[in-house]
Amino acid sequence: MWKWTQKIAAIVFAIALMSVGVNMFLGPHTIAAGGLTGLSIILERLTGLDRSVVILIGNAIVIVCTWVFLGKEVFVKTVIGASLLPLMIAVIPQVTLVEDVMLSMIFGSVLFGVAVSILYHFKASSGGTAVPPLILKKHFNLNTSVGLFVTDGIVVVLCLLVFSVESFLYAVLSIFITSAVMHYIETGMNRKKMVFIISDQSDAITGDIHSQVGRGVTMIPAVGAYKQNPVRMLMVTLGARDYRQLVGIVNKHDKEAFMITDTVSDVHGRGFTYDPGSV
Repeated sequence: MWKWTQKIAAIVFAIALMSVGVNMFLGPHTIAAGGLTGLSIILERLTGLDRSVVILIGNAIVIVCTWVFLGKEVFVKTVIGASLLPLMIAVIPQVTLVEDVMLSMIFGSVLFGVAVSILYHFKASSGGTAVPPLILKKHFNLNTSVGLFVTDGIVVVLCLLVFSVESFLYAVLSIFITSAVMHYIETGMNRKKMVFIISDQSDAITGDIHSQVGRGVTMIPAVGAYKQNPVRMLMVTLGARDYRQLVGIVNKHDKEAFMITDTVSDVHGRGFTYDPGSV
């Protein structure tokens, strides 16, 4: 029950964040940056129908597709999001917080990207064109940020027919920013350093890494290609905050040690996502 409550709270927060991005940043400058929310901005200009009503009608159609293609669990969460979005859009004031169009577009796009990422994390959505990427992810293993980019692109083309070329270009840029934010959140929130070390002082370096940094070390047998001499290569994965300490340890024992450092986007397992004390 507690986990379910947390999920509901996260969905409500994400929907509120999305609505703020639409009503206070994107909508006031007629930036129809894709999605059902973007389509509602376009139809509001064409027909005078309130954007919350457009979203309500569109989400009713999407809910049916969710039940057919994504199953009961996602359907329930989508119903929650799809019901909340038109309500939030209707309740949150449609005001212009930032007069500068570029600045408003950037902040609105970031808020939108964060909101959609939160919903996707909990396998939920706000309905609208946020659902097709989930369907493409499940049935075709297409990254959700790419799927959102494709579906939103269709709405942006409609924006060109209704608003100015300038609004169209802002909408295109907004989609790029939203996709970039989503991609970073999906793949870059758990970035770590992976370090390979070749040194004659591998034992001393390993001991200090264990005692001072508190990270495990993997020894990999290797052979130098030039002299064909066997060496031991150390592999260490650690957080960015511990990296400078690791460099200090290596330099203390061997200033001529060979090091290769790479940034990895995600790490799972003991010491990172697995807590042996909880088992």
